Amino acid sequence: MRKHLLYALLLGSLSLLAESAKAQAPMHTFTLGTESFLLDGQPFQMISGELHYPRIPREAWRARLKMAKAMGLNTIGTYVFWNVHEPQPGRYDFAGNHDVAAFVKMAQEEGLWVVLRPSPYVCAEWEFGGYPYWLQNVPGLQVRSQEPQYVAAYRRYLQAVGKQLAPLQVNHGGPVLLVQVENEYGSYGNDKEYLALNKKLFEEAGFDGLLYTCDPVKDVANGHLPGLLPAVNGTDKPSQIRQLVRSNHSGKGPYYVAEWYPAWFDWWGTPHHTVPAEKYTPGLDLVLQAGMSINMYMFHGGTTRGFMNGANYKGGTSNYEPQISSYDYDAPLDEAGNATPKFLAFRQVIAKYRPAGQPLPPVPAVRPAVALPALQLTRAASLLSQLPAPVASPTPLTFEALKQAYGFVLYRATVPGGNSQILKITDLRDYAVVMVNGQRVGTLDRRLRQDSLQLALPAGSVQLDILVENMGRINFGKYLLENTKGITQSVRLGGQEVKNWRMYGLPFDQVPAVAKPATQAPASTAAPVLRSATFSLAQPADTYLDMRSWGKGVVWVNGHNLGRYWAIGPQQTLYVPAEWLKKGKNEVTVLELLKPAQATLTTLDHPILNELRP
Repeated sequence: MRKHLLYALLLGSLSLLAESAKAQAPMHTFTLGTESFLLDGQPFQMISGELHYPRIPREAWRARLKMAKAMGLNTIGTYVFWNVHEPQPGRYDFAGNHDVAAFVKMAQEEGLWVVLRPSPYVCAEWEFGGYPYWLQNVPGLQVRSQEPQYVAAYRRYLQAVGKQLAPLQVNHGGPVLLVQVENEYGSYGNDKEYLALNKKLFEEAGFDGLLYTCDPVKDVANGHLPGLLPAVNGTDKPSQIRQLVRSNHSGKGPYYVAEWYPAWFDWWGTPHHTVPAEKYTPGLDLVLQAGMSINMYMFHGGTTRGFMNGANYKGGTSNYEPQISSYDYDAPLDEAGNATPKFLAFRQVIAKYRPAGQPLPPVPAVRPAVALPALQLTRAASLLSQLPAPVASPTPLTFEALKQAYGFVLYRATVPGGNSQILKITDLRDYAVVMVNGQRVGTLDRRLRQDSLQLALPAGSVQLDILVENMGRINFGKYLLENTKGITQSVRLGGQEVKNWRMYGLPFDQVPAVAKPATQAPASTAAPVLRSATFSLAQPADTYLDMRSWGKGVVWVNGHNLGRYWAIGPQQTLYVPAEWLKKGKNEVTVLELLKPAQATLTTLDHPILNELRP
């Protein structure tokens, strides 16, 4: 009895201590002045940089935040990603690398303020612009509109986000200064009632501090909601910023460049984008000298791991452009979180505007990176031997119809052989490996607008397999609701529609198990293969998997999906953070689509992000 009483008293004391700590959290005011932001009534200039918690290993969050401080930033910006936090309807995930509240609290611990961007649509070169795939399964639902089904889903999501993040606003003792409503909506539409509904939903979710909108220069008038601060994207010209803000904000400031682009992102088959620092230091200097606030997109890009990269597509004769897994972005911090010459150049500019007597912290040392001994992936299995139970249908089903978000689907049908015929897939999304009786006979690539293949079919009944990869849903523009994946219409062989399909879902949301030692190397024309091996480390350090000898696929290390590789480039390496390696035994698994005989995996101590191949 006494033991239970002591335990109850202890719990009560801990509870009181927690309440006391909460009560003592410093409350601040953050308001709009005529020309500048006011923090506790005093002018405050945000010098901010964007970084995204899902693109950085949680174990490395603090190191990246310290780098932000070392460059002179006093604020960080981050999106909040709907498809990360509600992967299936009503199933929320705010744990591990998705614990956005922990990320925001850590920023506060490091002395940084936060600009929060929880808009359901984020763009961000992220799968479906941040929307969860399952919205497409609701007939009639229209994103970025007042359509009731969308608003209901949006409201539920924002309520869940609000429980995590509303208590972290500056007026509640947290570090969140500003919260963004929608995201570059003016580039999409101009429905002011829809924007007002957004504001109401944010307020209902507990966001009772300062709200703002942000839009590119040419779209500010479309995307601005009267009464909210209009931030401007894509400019560093103070006169232009003043004019745009004042003309949409009753002739007043303050002035905030919500996205300033000192670099750009990459997509498969095109050169790596680099922009020299000297092209942008004068603009940064001008904005800071004018006392304006700025958020550089990106300060640190990191890596879009797993299958979360987005894609661009403008319709008509334009090409589909899936983005690469590296989100290096030629940002001030490289993919591994190291300072670049751009970091040092921007730091020098920012130092000029530091308060007197507040020198910048020293720049942390470069993270060690190593090349490991070559590794033989001695365990192997044909992907066709690892299939789950199928779903049958007279016609092919999309990923969405199969309730599968990402990864691959294998479509299988039996067709008569003994002839040569043209295989035509109408509206393939996005990349297909075509196999006849288990042997690869060709590929089709949406980027290149390929939809047909000549097949020489052996005599008798033939097993036709089409392995389709979702290469990333469109993340920007008017095609957001034309994002279904897989075989989205029909398959014809010799002009006749192929019927009676079995679909095998391969989402690879878990690491595929490969227990079988390879008895012989699969033939070069064989099906895609899974290869795996164990390797030992005396001391974990950053490294880069060199995939130049491989074809196309995905790699997992110790349960973490590192992203996609593809020999066409420009990305030829996959970054492996030291935080995800272990002293002693480690496990690597590769899904290779095109070169099943490849079994040697090498590493480098540096990335290759700028090598294109035919």
